[in-house]
Amino acid sequence: MVRLGLVVAQFDKSGTVIGEMERHAREQARERDAEVVATVEVPGSYDTPLAADRLARRDDIDAVAVLGAVVTGDTDHDQVIADAAARGLTDVSLDRDTPVTLGIIGPGMSRAEAEARVTYGARAVDSAVDLVEEL
Repeated sequence: MVRLGLVVAQFDKSGTVIGEMERHAREQARERDAEVVATVEVPGSYDTPLAADRLARRDDIDAVAVLGAVVTGDTDHDQVIADAAARGLTDVSLDRDTPVTLGIIGPGMSRAEAEARVTYGARAVDSAVDLVEEL
């Protein structure tokens, strides 16, 4: 059984995007016979690399799936956030020799587009399980 850590960026605490992404991720973990050993909630996608690193250090976690959403605003801030998160998560994966999958949707999308992509939580879990099994 693959043991997963789950990092959940809470960008829309009052919205439904992140909650639905997490629900899809947990359902997919059950479908794939994987166990979510630990979940860490962080304020936003920018904050996910540190949490992913802490989980990747644990002996009881085989891979980390990261969930978040970066919705566009009036500036290019969404691009900066998404780039920093992706780069940081890649570094964690390579530094810890542990699969860390990018289930952060965006940037450059509207809230409606984010709501249409909530199944990406399941994709992040699939990628994590597949990498553990392959490597």
